[in-house]
Amino acid sequence: MGAKEFGGEPFADCPLCPRLAAYRSSNRTEHPDYFNNPVPTFGVRDARLLIVGLAPGRHGANRTGRPFTGDYAGDLLYATLLKHDLARGTYGKDAHDGLELHYCAISNAVRCVPPGNKPLPDEVKTCRRFLVGLIESLTELRAILALGKIAHDSVCDALAASKKTSPFAHGARYALGRITLIASYHCSRLNTNTGVLTEEMFDLVVKDAKLAAFPAL
Repeated sequence: MGAKEFGGEPFADCPLCPRLAAYRSSNRTEHPDYFNNPVPTFGVRDARLLIVGLAPGRHGANRTGRPFTGDYAGDLLYATLLKHDLARGTYGKDAHDGLELHYCAISNAVRCVPPGNKPLPDEVKTCRRFLVGLIESLTELRAILALGKIAHDSVCDALAASKKTSPFAHGARYALGRITLIASYHCSRLNTNTGVLTEEMFDLVVKDAKLAAFPAL
């Protein structure tokens, strides 16, 4: 589903964060075949589960134009979603592989690729308007799985929830009105290579997020 189907999506070549806009411009020069724009939300409007990551990877989503597509984090994420029937088809590391999400949507706290994969606090804050608009547009939303502390904290701010009473911790679960927020370590290669996050740990947290989104199952 295209970005126009969701609320709160940034325009192409969004100018709101000058550092990120300049980085996109330099990437266009170096990699003119890359997407090199704010990466739109992927999924369906009747999503009951929203997965929120940090930001597009330079050679992953910034290249392909689809969240978590084209790098290791996507390999793990989409394999796990397919296992739990939250996605259908075959993940081919390409935005045109035909993969579809099932009652699920995926986005990022920051929509543009940041230098060194590290957005600045002001950039996270500026981009939060798009996360707020997205959450408001998903009328069937029941659960959010936040991947990493920055994503978790940005979701808390988007929901006007206290980060003191809802602190980040892997596997933490918080009832925030109609939405259950579940936190996970980011499924990056760095975290899996260092043992911070195992595939089994990630499988369990995705399973818990599915149960929160579909409590009748």
